[in-house]
Amino acid sequence: MSLVNLAHVCSHMQNASKARLGLTSIPVSKMHVNIALGLQREGFLSSVTLGGPTPPQPFLLQKQPDPEEMDEMAETLQKEPWHAYPVEAEKQGKSVNWTERVLGKEQVHDVSVPENPARRRLWLGLKYWQNEPVLRNMKLISKPTRRIWLTSEDLGKITRTRESSYVKGLTHPGECMFITTDRGILEARECVERRLGGMALFRVWS
Repeated sequence: MSLVNLAHVCSHMQNASKARLGLTSIPVSKMHVNIALGLQREGFLSSVTLGGPTPPQPFLLQKQPDPEEMDEMAETLQKEPWHAYPVEAEKQGKSVNWTERVLGKEQVHDVSVPENPARRRLWLGLKYWQNEPVLRNMKLISKPTRRIWLTSEDLGKITRTRESSYVKGLTHPGECMFITTDRGILEARECVERRLGGMALFRVWS
């Protein structure tokens, strides 16, 4: 695990949020993917998309089906439930999902991913609330020259705003700390629930 690359990601995310960017990218690795999904799960990121050097199309911002169309789709699937399973399109030769078959509209867009792994990028959507970035600060805890390992008891004290093992407590509103464990990269409170310990990676708050 390279903490140097993680330090670059932390500083990049801070600068991108302070610059009020809506979309930014980081290099692709297993650690970066787990961290991005963890930040999205905790509400700091709006989207995580694997793509290439160019930004992917904002398909999440396109028009969604109307409520009347959704009711019609529900009635159709209740009468003919086999439409919910993918089928092969006769003309174009590609798989069609249940939304396309019932409504006749394409809702899923393809994202071009380069075959060369070196050209792949992980595109992250940043979130803002009342013109303020949700992810304002992202600070590295363990350093390449000093790795900090915490037990579940230490994490219990830290989540209760108390200092433990030279790590300050979580005192900011909505502050999260991510730990790498044998079960993957988890948030500190989830580690306390599962009684897991590991190496402290970084902390993030608004």
